[in-house]
Amino acid sequence: MSDEEETQPTDVQKIEIAKWFLLNAPAGEIQYIAKDMKAVLQDETLYITAAAQAFPLYNKSHMICLDFPDRSGEVMVTPFSEIGENEYLDPRTAQVAIVDHVNQVCRRARPANDEELPTPYIEEYRYALDIEVTKYVSEAYPKGICSVHCVNGKDVEEPGMDFELVVVVSAARLSPQNFCNGSWRSIWNVEFKDEAQLVEVRGTLQVGAHYFEEGNVQLDAKHEYKDSTMFTSPEDSAHSVTTIIRHHETEYLNSLQTSYSKLPDATFKDLRRKLPVTRTLFPWHNTSQFSLRKDIQKSLGLEKKK
Repeated sequence: MSDEEETQPTDVQKIEIAKWFLLNAPAGEIQYIAKDMKAVLQDETLYITAAAQAFPLYNKSHMICLDFPDRSGEVMVTPFSEIGENEYLDPRTAQVAIVDHVNQVCRRARPANDEELPTPYIEEYRYALDIEVTKYVSEAYPKGICSVHCVNGKDVEEPGMDFELVVVVSAARLSPQNFCNGSWRSIWNVEFKDEAQLVEVRGTLQVGAHYFEEGNVQLDAKHEYKDSTMFTSPEDSAHSVTTIIRHHETEYLNSLQTSYSKLPDATFKDLRRKLPVTRTLFPWHNTSQFSLRKDIQKSLGLEKKK
């Protein structure tokens, strides 16, 4: 057996490698990666296996939004809306979408069963929060989408028990023709504690960006927040929780903008030595004027005489 044959990856390893590339595709780029993986594998069975495992995980982590076939609404594909294999609940329309993950489309829809929906008491809080968050997202994120789900206590019928809602926000700006894509994702766990009359809010914010014109530059930033407010009526609680979300997301976005506005004059400067004589900024646009060979020849006295 030759060395080349010994180092050849197994089918299982090929599938795992393909999955890794698919799962790490930047926002809006998985279909491009999938096309390349299919060409590299040159095996339809291996590609189908890898895609079937990777696409559902990718779609849920990126919280993609799909239209219902009849255009009656849209559903966010998230771990919190998943109620069965390839089935995702849209609480606004009380419909369940059957999703084709690999093609990223909703094939059909059905009405949600009563067991899949929260009680009227919980729905009152979920609906009020959905209204407030939708209003905020429409103002803060162009083409942003959001959804509110009950993840614990959906069978609670009256005050006296704890329950938990989850707010998911997703926004993407995809411009592959200009070699750049970006996304914003935030998940807010909102836990209503009846005995303490307190609402605990925990948020995870994630920003991704990819610029690939004559290069490959990626940003993957993540931050977490904790806050709380009083447990009051559905409308008042929804307003207070949305105010918390708005405050922390605005604060984080401003901190990112401040950090990256300082990159040319601060961070990049720290990555190189200062020019000792001119004290001028490094001319990144014309690096050809510097030559290590010339410097070495000069220091050794080997430079050519004119």
